[in-house]
This record gives sequence, C-alpha cells and structure tokens, in this order.
Amino acid sequence: MEIRFRSRSVLAAGAAGVALLSAGLALAWTVQASAPAAAPPPSLDGIALAAPDAAFVTTPSAPDAWGGIRTGEQATLSDRVVQYRIEATLDPVKHQVTGQQQLTWRNRSAVPVRSVYVHLYMNAFEGAGSTFFTEQRQSGQGFRTGVETKDGEWGHIALRSVRQAGASVPWRFVQPDNGPATDHTVVRMDLPQAVAPGASTTLDIGFATQLPRVIARTGYFGSFHLVAQWFPKIAVLELPGERGATAPRWNAHEFHQNSEFYADFGSFDVSLTVPKDYTVGATGELQGAPVEKNGMVTRRYVQADVHDFAWMADRRSAKPLVETWTGPGSPTVTVQVIYPPEYAASAEPAMKAAKDSLAYFSRTLGPYPYKTLTVVIPPHNAEEAGGMEYPTFFTAMGYDKVEPKSLQAFELDAVTIHEFGHGYFYGILASNEFEEPFLDEGMNEYWDSRMMRDRGQQVYPAPAFMKRLGIDPAFDVFDGVRTGAPRDNPADAPGENAWHRLQGIGPVYSRSAIVMRDLEERIGREAMERGFKEYYRRWKFRHPGIADLREALADGTGQRAAVERVFAQQVFSTARVDDRVAEIGSEEVLPLPGTRMAGGKQVEDTQEAVDKRIERIREEWDKAHPKPAAGTGPFPYRTTVTVRRGGAPVPQTLVVKFADGSSETVLWDTDERWRTFTWVRPTKAVSAQLDPRRSHYLDVNKLDDSRTLKADRSASTRWTGEFAAFVQLVLSFIATV
Repeated sequence: MEIRFRSRSVLAAGAAGVALLSAGLALAWTVQASAPAAAPPPSLDGIALAAPDAAFVTTPSAPDAWGGIRTGEQATLSDRVVQYRIEATLDPVKHQVTGQQQLTWRNRSAVPVRSVYVHLYMNAFEGAGSTFFTEQRQSGQGFRTGVETKDGEWGHIALRSVRQAGASVPWRFVQPDNGPATDHTVVRMDLPQAVAPGASTTLDIGFATQLPRVIARTGYFGSFHLVAQWFPKIAVLELPGERGATAPRWNAHEFHQNSEFYADFGSFDVSLTVPKDYTVGATGELQGAPVEKNGMVTRRYVQADVHDFAWMADRRSAKPLVETWTGPGSPTVTVQVIYPPEYAASAEPAMKAAKDSLAYFSRTLGPYPYKTLTVVIPPHNAEEAGGMEYPTFFTAMGYDKVEPKSLQAFELDAVTIHEFGHGYFYGILASNEFEEPFLDEGMNEYWDSRMMRDRGQQVYPAPAFMKRLGIDPAFDVFDGVRTGAPRDNPADAPGENAWHRLQGIGPVYSRSAIVMRDLEERIGREAMERGFKEYYRRWKFRHPGIADLREALADGTGQRAAVERVFAQQVFSTARVDDRVAEIGSEEVLPLPGTRMAGGKQVEDTQEAVDKRIERIREEWDKAHPKPAAGTGPFPYRTTVTVRRGGAPVPQTLVVKFADGSSETVLWDTDERWRTFTWVRPTKAVSAQLDPRRSHYLDVNKLDDSRTLKADRSASTRWTGEFAAFVQLVLSFIATV
C-alpha cells in the first residue's frame, strides 16, 4: 500500500509524498495498549501462534516451502490452499454488505487441526478501542489525511453464523499481539471436526459488514464504496522450514495502524449484487452477462492464484476507460480505469502509466500472469481510499487538471506505478506484510522508483505561480526518496515488523529503497536485475522471507559478499553511513637544510644556503616560464587528503584532481576510521571528491564529500536550491491529500 500518509509511494513521496512524509515527517512510534487482553487459552490442537513481536527471519526457507518452486509445469500457478465462494449484496444507503461465504481450507500440515484463526479486519474500525485506533492515539498520527471517524461513521464485520458440516462452530475473539481486549480483528474458531493432515474442510459463514466513512483503504463516501478487507479471511498456517518456523504455527496478527496483510493463495468465486445504476469494478474476471432482478444487478467475478479480493461500486462513475495490453509470456490483459467525472483528466494518464508498468515489470521481473487489471480513481473527498493495492485491482489518485511536467502529473504516475508494483511484491511474491514489510513496501518503492528513473521522469515541485516567475526546479526520483529517509540517526532496521518502530513505517519505504539503490550502484544495474529475476523465478506464488530474497540476490547477481554485507548492515540491522573529506593540502616539496653525503664527505646545507638555492631555482624557472600553467612551479607538490568515517564502512572511491587536469583515483574499502592518502606530483591539487558517482545515498551528508583548496560555494548553492524545492514539494503534497 502506500505509506500512511500515502499518496502511495515514496516516489510519490520523496517525490510525491509517500516516503517523504513517511520518514521525515512521520515520527509515529507504536506502543502497546495499556490494558492488554488476557492470554487466550491454548488451542484445541496445541498449535501455537506467531510471536507478538515476530519480525524478519535470517534463516532461508526450505527448498520445498509452500510446495516448492512453481516451474509452470504444475496444474496451477500457485499451490492453492483456500477457496472462497461468496455471495454479497450492497445496500448503498446503509453502506452495508451482507454475505454468505463458503470457505474451504486445506490442512497442509502433518498434524490434525482443531482450531483455526480468522481475520475480521473491518473490526479495526468498530470503535476507538481497537488496536488500530489505540496505536493511532498513542502515536498522535492520523492514517494519511487525518480524517476522523465521527459518530455514525464506524465500521465493523459481524459473524451471523459459522457452521462446519452443519454443526455450529464456536468462536472467540483473541489478541495474538497482546493488544487491548477491545480489539476484535482476529477470532479463533474451534472446529467440531478435526481437519486431518492433507484433508480439507468447508466453513459456511454468514456475515454482515458495515462499511465506515472511507478510512485507511476501505469505506464509503457518498455513493462511492470501496469494499476491501470486508469478508472473514482465514490466517496462514506456516509449516517447518517456512519463514523460520520449526513447527506448525498460525501466523495471525491484529490489524495494526501500520500493518497490512498476509494470506494463503487460493481461488475466489464472488457474486456481487448492487443497484443496477452502479458501476462495479473488482478483482478477477467477470463471468457471463450481469443478471438483473428487482432493480438490482448481480455480477460474478472469478480469480484463482490470488490471496485477496476487493471491489468498488459507485453510481457517479463515468464510463470506464478500457484498453488491452500484450507482452511476452503474459496473457492479453484487459485494462480498465474507473474514474469519477471530476477527475476525467486523470483517466488517460493513469491508463498509460498502468500499461507502461505492465511492460516494465514484466520485462525486468517476470511476466504478469493475470488477464485483468482494474485501476480505480476515487472521487473528491475520498482520498483515503486512494493508493492501495489488491490482486488485479488497485486504487490511484485523481486530479481535475494534469499538466505535463507538473507535480500533479508526477504524483499521478508515481502512485499508479507504485500501486501496480504491489501486484508483484505484495501479490505474486506474497510476503508477510505484518512481519516483513521490507519485502513489499521497501522493494516496491525501490522498483517503482527505478522505473520512474528509467522513464527519465523528474519531480517538478513548483506550483503554477512559481513557474510563471521562472522558478521551476526539478530533481531526480531517488533524490526525493533519499530526502525522506532517516540517515543521521536511523532507529529501526528495515527488516523489522510493521508496528514496533520508533520512527514509524515511512523508513520502510524510503530507507529500504535507498539501501537497494546503493546496492545496485555497487554491483551494477544488470547484476541487480538478474538477482530480482531470480527472486521472481524462485518465489512467485509462494511466501518468501527476507532471507530468501537475500539468497536469490546473492546467487542471481553473482555478488554474494556484497549482498550479504548490505543485508547484515542495513536490512537486518541499521547503521549510519557518514564518510567525508576531512582535509586537503598541497604544498611544494622544497630542498631542506641538514647534512648529506657528497664526494665521500658529509657536507652541511645551511638554512641560508638552502634559501638562496630555492630563490635561484625560482628565478631561473620564472625566466623559462613567462606564462606558467596554473598550479605549476619549479618544485613538485606533495598533496595529502585525509578522509574520515563516522559510521558503518562502505566501499568508497576518492578522486583527487590536479591543476594540470590530471587526477588520481583510489579505493577506500576498509574498516578504519580514517586514512591519509599522499601523492607527489608536478602540479598542486585542486579538489578531492569522495563518492564521485554518488553511489551512497545512505550517506548522512553529501555536502562534506568534497573539498577544494580554494573556497567554492557552487555545491552549497546547488544543494540549498534543491532543499528549497523539496520543502515546496512537501507543502504541495500535504495540500493535495
């Protein structure tokens, strides 16, 4: 999803608002509720829950995890674990969805299962006592736009009945993360009949979902309804060898303010009944013609090999924009953009960005495997629904005007590309977004920023009135992302979970993207792409951990040492990077007084004699060189450059330039805290530059990477201008969300 101030991308942040506001502006730490629930009684089968503070895993998963690599020779794209058949009806006046669901789940483990855990995500919005709102109060941060839920605007999901083979299934609310007893986002169901190893069971569930006033990825505004995280969804039973598990365990977490989701792959067969004058968009493929009855229309959508289902319905939508896309290895994809009339100007740009994303991600990661892609632009005043991803379906942003090379154009592209990218890093590479958001938000932020960079797009933060004055700064995408990343005093490892973070979720976007950008600079663009293609090959339609990404990159790039060093230093941990040129000096090497051997005898060169000799040599040289080149003279120059390290060691390049146009280049790649380099050359030095290619965006301060013998204000002037542009960008973004 997009960052919690999400425009939905740090791209759109640093550049348009996600990561920016994420790290720089969002100091949103999470504290546990003051009145945690009592520990739930043990499950009937003794299968444990994942730890409340579970986070990154450093041990790679077993080769056969999640059924092993999906080679394309299997009958299905994924090892389908769950099947949902849902019939749902929307009441647009009450903003309610009533549903009947058949949930068929397969026990992949080697032990009988008597208790299952089910997410009721919509209960995050039932009242101020949920984990979501408790953390929001304690952090002092709203979700994105800071919309407050008022009386009559809460949302919830109620279980009306749960049956297994006709028998009633008892259930109870549990708080796996020790959140408040008033959090009802997870239930445990104790089954009348155990599910044998390898067997399946079906739960018949009647439910009713009250949508909230649009907040945090779901809800209604006027006739617009974004229906997401709306049905009972079974948690994931992880097996030994999967993401560090040593025994079967249920991975179920409460709905935290800054966490997202994790679910098994399966198939969805969903029939949606809405008033006939409503436009509908949904995950998957529409089956047959809509059926009309009593002023209501039922549409059936089917999609396999996904792990979620979302949809929208709106009476005000304009006629959707529909096109197709084809690419190597992918089916023909029907792409539609659903938009409100006030944002008609955004439809074509969103379509182009979506199709360009299909081409880029398919080429650089792997083929897009589905036949549909639906882009939804929420209406005015429903921005909280924008910038969120679901399988084959995502929401973007809209503007009434989209001029070329404007902040609006950049944000629209950035958010569209970012949300599409989640279809890979959240969708196809279905990581655990609760425990390892680095794999989704971080890797997606890096890859969509990469796409924007390769497109040649820059951030244009100046509003129209500044452009009329001739002020129209622009900066590169990764520069914007870097600005939003905490560098001087990073507190949280990117690999940590989504809710135990001193500096909020923002650095997961920005710092993670910069870590990977710097790794690409170190090992090369082509090597990085090989590594991510290997990651896609190994882990598509499975559930990788961070250690699995590390291994795929190490093998795919052929740069294991560099990959392992970066992951140890900047993913599983976090370290400050702060290298600088401390001193530069260039002085003539003059004759010196003292004794020396001459003709077999020890003779003395007095200071007076040496001074006369130096004067004579200078006079002779001046006569011979009436117009000497800058920085030259009768004596050579000894140049010394001292570099200092104030953080973690990274491989640095130092370039020293001399007055005659020549240069010296040396590599500094040791753990030492400082080093002095020395050269004796005919000309004096002009400047010393660390990291001339700007490979290390994690570096706290790029202004101290260089020094000149003479004062030079050009660098400070340039960076001051860029900073001013960034500040304007942030202010502009805040005004738009």
